[in-house]
Amino acid sequence: MMRSLMMAMAAWLVMAGTALAAEIKTISAPDALQAVKKGDVVLVDIRQPEEWKQTGVPEGARLIPMRHPDGGAGFIRDLLATTNGDRNAPIALICRTGNRSGATAKALSEAGFTRILDVSEGMGGSGAGPGWIKRDLPVVRCPTC
Repeated sequence: MMRSLMMAMAAWLVMAGTALAAEIKTISAPDALQAVKKGDVVLVDIRQPEEWKQTGVPEGARLIPMRHPDGGAGFIRDLLATTNGDRNAPIALICRTGNRSGATAKALSEAGFTRILDVSEGMGGSGAGPGWIKRDLPVVRCPTC
């Protein structure tokens, strides 16, 4: 299901007008937090609302579910609203374990977003690191849940 959703999102993004895919870089959870605090990056939590409710959300994160109620078009619309329409704005994506953020980063890169970072350890940890929660980084209650 996730694969088909990502393929549909990528197809929509391609139709929306794209440039060559940019290189996707990873960022650790602590580095993402510091970048958010300095105003150097927009952190976007792409998990689902039920996940936000379970764990809380990273302090300073914007909440845009990858499985958006309006599909890929809604996701892109909300992301562009977050960046004031700037596809060159630095955006860091976070999910639970880095799988969805990595796939979404690739789709966004193919859609012409040029400065996408993947918090590949996610909220819950992965092979890339222990994750936001185990690192005891600040989490706030979901404001929309």
